[in-house]
Amino acid sequence: MLERGERETRAWVLHPDIKGDRDARPAEPALGEAVALAAALPGLDVVGSEIVRLGRVHPGMLFGSGKIEELGARFKEHEVELVLVDGPVSPVQQRNLEKEWGVKLLDRTGLILEIFSDRARTREGVLQVEMAALSYQRTRLVRAWTHLERQRGGFGFVGGPGETQIEADRRAIDDQLIKLRRQLDRVGRTRSLHRAARAKVPFPVVALVGYTNAGKSTIFNRLTGAEVLAKDMLFATLDPTMRRIRLPAGLDVILSDTVGFISDLPTELVAAFRATLEEVLDADLILHVRDISHPQTHAQARDVEAILQSLGVTEATPLIEVWNKTDLLTPESRSSIEAQAGREPAVFPVSAITGEGLDALLAEVARQLDEPRTEEEIVVPFAAGRQRAWLHENRLVLEERDEERGTWMRVSWTARQRDRFQTL
Repeated sequence: MLERGERETRAWVLHPDIKGDRDARPAEPALGEAVALAAALPGLDVVGSEIVRLGRVHPGMLFGSGKIEELGARFKEHEVELVLVDGPVSPVQQRNLEKEWGVKLLDRTGLILEIFSDRARTREGVLQVEMAALSYQRTRLVRAWTHLERQRGGFGFVGGPGETQIEADRRAIDDQLIKLRRQLDRVGRTRSLHRAARAKVPFPVVALVGYTNAGKSTIFNRLTGAEVLAKDMLFATLDPTMRRIRLPAGLDVILSDTVGFISDLPTELVAAFRATLEEVLDADLILHVRDISHPQTHAQARDVEAILQSLGVTEATPLIEVWNKTDLLTPESRSSIEAQAGREPAVFPVSAITGEGLDALLAEVARQLDEPRTEEEIVVPFAAGRQRAWLHENRLVLEERDEERGTWMRVSWTARQRDRFQTL
């Protein structure tokens, strides 16, 4: 991980645009996202950025010798200390480029790991970041320094001359990964207990998902009155946050804010943060928040849908698209977006900043989650004050009167609420 001091590190962002790469994102918006990623990491001063056109990838150096020389002169002129490459860089390429330019280099995976390391707050989040970082570092063990060539341990009588420093480093990382997995398993079991407890709560769970910086946390804060970090910054939220809110129709729900998705998310992090995103699997309704003002909003939506599918979210879970940041649209674009949304049954244009459109969204959430209710007559013993208070707190009582056996009540509730009542 980077060493952060009081002085900002001068950084330069490169986006390799490889000719013939059909899976590549459009270069200009990809570079913009990479710069935004760099800006999300405290202590960095991004002094420049550029797209580097490549006819092919050079195995040992990534770029051609002429381009390396040209970039090196530019880095020297601007006193660049850190180069961020928006894409994969092999360990050998990283070693060679750092040596050639005399700078520290991070690829896209390394940068995202740095951001996650800086933002994780919960015990689970911290453990997951540590595991992802170790898995990443394990792949970066290359023979870059002379001490890696030295032999240590053993006398060569069994199994060859001993193990190299690289093998020892790998062994140390593997041991640490085993310890972290055990700790994560314990934390995961605690989370499972919490989920089981929430399953007994008589309220549906609504999960906010979306591309990073789409405005999920701003919507969450506006609806719940919470103070979750909400900035115009990628990965402002990493740890899941849950709050109970009451919809205008009187229905109580649990609203969950989750980590933002991003294209080309490092495989280490997809695996490591699967537990964090399991909140989405438990949701009764998903709100897919999109930054409708972003030029790549459709590509971002496809990335989110692909990750949801990989998590195992099925079409059985209802989903509403929330087209956020309408306040940033031009009048013409806004009219077009509203007309388009009007033709879709589960699309709602909103502005989390102004609040416009949120009432209509909440009404639709309440409509979709309004479970069938039945009226029943029950008798609650006088000693069962907790049950009686719970019924009133959740506004389920239509009529009541005291009798010899206890309080007779006529209630209107859902099957979920009935089950919860019986566990009190």
